[in-house]
Amino acid sequence: MRLLIQRVKRSAVTIEGKERREIGQGMCVLIGVTHGDDERSADWLAEKMAGLRIFADENGKINLSLREIDGEVLLVSQFSLYAACANGRRPGFTEAAKPELAERIYDYFVEKVRSLGLKKVETGEFGADMEVEIINDGPLTFIVDSPVQKG
Repeated sequence: MRLLIQRVKRSAVTIEGKERREIGQGMCVLIGVTHGDDERSADWLAEKMAGLRIFADENGKINLSLREIDGEVLLVSQFSLYAACANGRRPGFTEAAKPELAERIYDYFVEKVRSLGLKKVETGEFGADMEVEIINDGPLTFIVDSPVQKG
């Protein structure tokens, strides 16, 4: 699994041009799933994301986590995080998991994050046409991959 985490002042997603979900200060997290990802990957990344110290403390040092600032999170599925762009001009998506696996792991990840007791967890909708608004704070953006799982 791969997360693209952005520290945000606020973020929102509009789904199919109709439903809007939004958060205040916290993280907008784009989530990619690849072959072989499983619940262990999702568990590890959920804990890593919630504990990642990317928010400023009272001295302006980047030293606090989402949990410590009582931050909010917007989770959005993003298969293109596994796009291969090295050859040609058309991205290849063979490293992205098939939709059946990706949706199952994405849904599991969302539930895992919700179980962590964060202030507010909003989501996009897997496979839907979405518009994502991000007011990146910093800007600070991080890519976090789950460790390779070996059978």
